[in-house]
Amino acid sequence: MMLEVANGSTGTISTHPVRVGVDGKKIPESAKRGPLATVSHAHELDMDGLFFRTVLDMSPTLDAGELREIRQRADELDMYLETGLGKVNPYANPEAPELRAIGDGDIVLGFRRMMEACAAIDCRELWVATANFKGSYYGRFAYDRFRTDVDWSDQLAATERFLKKLAPIARDLGIHMNLETHEEITTFELVRLVEEVGPDVTGIVYDTANVLQRMEHPMFAARRVAPYVRQTHLKDAYVAHDDGGLVHQLRPYGEGVVDFAGVLPIIVAANPTMNVTIENPQSYLDKTPSQRPRVIEAFHPEFLKGHPDLTVEELAAYLDMIHRYEQRVASGEVADWQSYLTQPYEYAEAVECIKTGARMARSIIGSAGFPLHTPLGQAATAGH
Repeated sequence: MMLEVANGSTGTISTHPVRVGVDGKKIPESAKRGPLATVSHAHELDMDGLFFRTVLDMSPTLDAGELREIRQRADELDMYLETGLGKVNPYANPEAPELRAIGDGDIVLGFRRMMEACAAIDCRELWVATANFKGSYYGRFAYDRFRTDVDWSDQLAATERFLKKLAPIARDLGIHMNLETHEEITTFELVRLVEEVGPDVTGIVYDTANVLQRMEHPMFAARRVAPYVRQTHLKDAYVAHDDGGLVHQLRPYGEGVVDFAGVLPIIVAANPTMNVTIENPQSYLDKTPSQRPRVIEAFHPEFLKGHPDLTVEELAAYLDMIHRYEQRVASGEVADWQSYLTQPYEYAEAVECIKTGARMARSIIGSAGFPLHTPLGQAATAGH
């Protein structure tokens, strides 16, 4: 059965129930509780699953027993378990020495060992990303896209070559290496990478708020990546004019610019068996908030030159989206970035953010005609 969503795109209605889970790093107290207890914590919050960013977050030594125990616990609670590998840009990898260490100095071997460990617990949709974000630097220099020692084009070429080295391993194991719409890379570039390396071994993790930092409209971006999306990070963000261009600050769902009612049906229609993961802002108890937001140097000549694929049509839609959002800020409906930093956001607020995001996602997905998974605890309650 074909479904036409509000934006005019179509997809196949699946009988597979869509699951909505949470990021294994961003759920509050994850570092304190550890991976196994965090699975149980997510279940207590009525989540359908958990997305640990890398398999090394689950077991830094790839201990088979530890990984099996986490898998078993997720299965007992009828939860999905997703994970990933790490950065696949050779210019960024030295900043993550654990990737080389797990291969005893051989980074390709390290990735092979991680991929084999993931396959052993039937995690075959694996997150990867292209570079790093450094919030201590201002504007474009916080993004590896604008490094001055190596051109971004050279980084992309090196990333493609490295992914092609890993492709035979992924193919043998039935794995997809899914590239995130990370802060530094455009969706245009991601689509080209997937098509060049091969969609049989690569895909895309669609992060709804990161694309804003490349001045991409979330709806336009969703349409571009939809054929290749295999994992998700749902995030919302404040974006508004300020000194230096535009500022970007993560927000709870509904308090930012992202139109989830428009975006979610596009990506779910393209891949109805995909899990949907909430990536909430971290509790201030887990991570001290930055006292300044990220600055998008949207009108700087070097920034604009660095985004040759961006069209006038999309830029106009992006700026219109921001204009409408700034009207909400001016009316007091949402706080400006300075006021927001004075508001509490600790354990209780982070939990409420996760629950609000899950309710929102489930409501939108269900209204679009897709079946939803019922968390084990809710199913048991309904049975009584």
